[in-house]
Amino acid sequence: MISECSVDILLITEKQGGPAYKGGWQRDMARRRYQKGNIRKRGKRNPVWELQWWEDYIKENGNVGRRRRSAVLGLVSELTRREAKKLAEDRLAPINQGKLPPQSALSFADFVERCFIPLFFPTLKLSTQNRYRQTLTLHLLPAWGECRLRDIETVDLQRFVLQKMQGGLSWESASHLRNLTSRVFEMARKWNYHLGANPASGILLPEKVPVREKHALTPNQIPCLLELLKEPARTMVLLGILTGMRVGEILGLRRKDVDFLSGQIRIEQANYRGIFGTPKTKGSKRSLPIPKGLVAPLARVCGHRARTDDERLVFQSRHGNPLSDSNLLHRHLKPAGQKIGAPWLNWHTLRRTHATLLQVAGASLRDAQVQLGHSKMSTTLELYTVPIPAHLREAVENLSQLVTNGDEFGQIAGGVPTTIQ
Repeated sequence: MISECSVDILLITEKQGGPAYKGGWQRDMARRRYQKGNIRKRGKRNPVWELQWWEDYIKENGNVGRRRRSAVLGLVSELTRREAKKLAEDRLAPINQGKLPPQSALSFADFVERCFIPLFFPTLKLSTQNRYRQTLTLHLLPAWGECRLRDIETVDLQRFVLQKMQGGLSWESASHLRNLTSRVFEMARKWNYHLGANPASGILLPEKVPVREKHALTPNQIPCLLELLKEPARTMVLLGILTGMRVGEILGLRRKDVDFLSGQIRIEQANYRGIFGTPKTKGSKRSLPIPKGLVAPLARVCGHRARTDDERLVFQSRHGNPLSDSNLLHRHLKPAGQKIGAPWLNWHTLRRTHATLLQVAGASLRDAQVQLGHSKMSTTLELYTVPIPAHLREAVENLSQLVTNGDEFGQIAGGVPTTIQ
């Protein structure tokens, strides 16, 4: 990793009015000198003017090295030496003025494996790490692994993402692909492995078109579902519907977090694939009221609680280990969902059901956001609420009464047939 120690401004840069780069690479960089370059003739049949100069670059270990570069200025038959020198001066001007800092020769794959994964992944939750790793393995590394970071441009990434979508990638997955690519370049810029603009920030996505129907359980389906389930799945489902807790929060719930005296559930941790950690977002650490209909079932699951039992999980295996949400889903929720006509039933459906019914019950959007532990109110509104036809019809009828007072509607409607309930 490149050191981030600040250094004094290079004298030559200061004199010539160039930018004051303070990246860690300057600590090891050789003193910048004004260079005219070397101009020579190359070739016999069609000789050309070739310019040679020295270029600073960042090595794979983070140190700065210097290498010889060359470029063809033009044909000898078309340019005089004086004209070639003028072109060479224009070519070297940004370097001599300090406007071109050293660029990294590191490839995308090397940066991901040597820096991004070992240095950035430990700051993420395990579920996010797994998703990032899958996206890198399936999409980004096969496409860009051999390319140098400095050579990847926005237009190439734009074409890549659109091709992925044409191949069947969903809008959500394409958005995730764009965001992860942007995060890679963002970290590369912070650590001075990429000194240009973030090429992923310019990726544009087409208009989002919903492809999946959002589902929520109806009030009539919930009793049927609970009747089919056995413990502990029954109480877990009821807890999800009445409180909106995530399945990881339910599996991470300890007996000390359930306070029947104050009527609250404190969410302090979550469990993902058997590993405990903090809840998903900052807003996910919260206290939720225990509805009256949940007190008795939750008390039966918790049982008689002594002080020594406070750290025990509310829902656990016979050996005291966390339950598997995948096993519960496929062995209990999915079969029960098939029987009640809800084959799409999963743990996430319970949160969407809670948000939808909470809205019907008259709670504000802010209340739903706090209840669900969302960081953004837009997430609660756009992703978790599903309109219920009966409730929607009632709202429309109320609007009609408000506008017409119910008097003129019959005259206006004329012979319009009555809608069947």
